[in-house]
Amino acid sequence: MNAIPALLDHLVLATPDLAGTVADFTRRTGVTPAPGGVHVGFGTRNHLVSLGGARYLEIIGPDPEQSEPDRPRPFEVDGLTVPRTVTWAIGPPDLDAAIAAARARGYDPGPAQSMSRRKPDGTLLQWRLTDGEDAHPSGLVPFLIDWGATLHPTASDLPTTPLLSLSASAPDPDEIRPLLAALDTDLDLTAGPVGISFTVDSPLGPVTFR
Repeated sequence: MNAIPALLDHLVLATPDLAGTVADFTRRTGVTPAPGGVHVGFGTRNHLVSLGGARYLEIIGPDPEQSEPDRPRPFEVDGLTVPRTVTWAIGPPDLDAAIAAARARGYDPGPAQSMSRRKPDGTLLQWRLTDGEDAHPSGLVPFLIDWGATLHPTASDLPTTPLLSLSASAPDPDEIRPLLAALDTDLDLTAGPVGISFTVDSPLGPVTFR
């Protein structure tokens, strides 16, 4: 089993307190996450850290400068009391072909939908991803993302904490493994409560987040 899954695009660390979680990441690693942008209408914003190569960490939480959204915030942010790594994303070479292939193998990752956010400098980023409402409820099966003509977030000058490993636990790992295989990826899985754990290298040494 590889320490880093095939096609990994990014990890999602969701939090009820974005500023506090960014400060905690900075304290533990010595690296300050960069402001990402605002998800208009969703009530969230994010900060980003490169994980090395074309991989990154998204820290996402409520945006205090937006009014209360008319829908639940993404990634279960409204229900969190502490930060948690809630899911991950893969970037297949062809999003539509990957969706069709997964469905043919017995797993439906959901339809692709268009998303966007503005960077602090006003630049509009646009991408497509599979609908989270159709994802496996554990968050252990990744959603799929396609950045299209938009530059990948790691193409900008992000601070970096190289990813050393990614692992997860589930009550029944054998339920999850075929779904990962349907998406042409894998994940180091053990039996236990649902959870995702990753370790990064940093100026202060290896640091693990869950």
